[in-house]
Amino acid sequence: MSGSPTPGQRLRRAWEANVLAIPGVFCPLVAKMAERLGFPAVYLSGGGLSASLGLPDIGLITLTEVVHQAQAICQATALPLICDADTGFGSSVNVERTVRQLEAAGVAGLHLEDQELPKRCGHLSGKTLISAEEMAAKIQAAVAARRDPNLVIIARTDARGVQGLEEAIRRARLYKQAGADVIFPEALESAEEFAVFAREVGGPLLANMTEFGRSPLLERSRLAQWGYRLVLYPLTALRLALRAAEAALRHLLTADHQRELLPQMYTRAELYDLLDYKGYEERDRRYFGLGPGRE
Repeated sequence: MSGSPTPGQRLRRAWEANVLAIPGVFCPLVAKMAERLGFPAVYLSGGGLSASLGLPDIGLITLTEVVHQAQAICQATALPLICDADTGFGSSVNVERTVRQLEAAGVAGLHLEDQELPKRCGHLSGKTLISAEEMAAKIQAAVAARRDPNLVIIARTDARGVQGLEEAIRRARLYKQAGADVIFPEALESAEEFAVFAREVGGPLLANMTEFGRSPLLERSRLAQWGYRLVLYPLTALRLALRAAEAALRHLLTADHQRELLPQMYTRAELYDLLDYKGYEERDRRYFGLGPGRE
């Protein structure tokens, strides 16, 4: 409907109302779960998508793979989706295509980073940066390419781990001038740095609370006081799911049956409920007069 808010508008309204806890979702089914539990938005992590494909987060995945997964998540849930667009998959003209394809997939926002290719996980050493001016040009290209002016363009700077906090602040100010809606400082190393960055740059800001990285795991209430409106938990669910999957596989390898694992599982009924199986069945009957599995 023409009067319905766009994904970008819904995301903006959500962070204006409250600081947002945004979980990383590594498949559409987990996105549906996040929606059912009451999260205001979800996040597609490049690191999470790479890991789900058995790859490290070093720029190996393609724009096509990201768009495909983003579209699947957007079709599975009504929640606004923020998508990791890495470096934009090339120069400023590549950024234009990246923005247009992700917007067409249904995302509410995306973030671009100022690393050189091959990029690395933001909390590892060995990163190199493009010039601040080149990144500002990418932000300008992203802003110009979006069809909906409310699509949220987030500028991520990895400068803290390469050239220090002052350079991260300088770059962030430049990226705001270039048109970024939100600034994302990656891998700040203390609560004080989060506070200083917010004071010097101004909001709205995004904080990445990824585990086992360089940043402390801070409370959303503290981050909100400093001006952070979006707080990402990009790999929390994936890390826990992997540990649970490993435990299940170990059990299957050594045990004679899996009966002891049943209390830890989603039941068939719970899974079907999450998938809205009954809704599909009812629509199938309405359309054709019979249910699924007809002969």
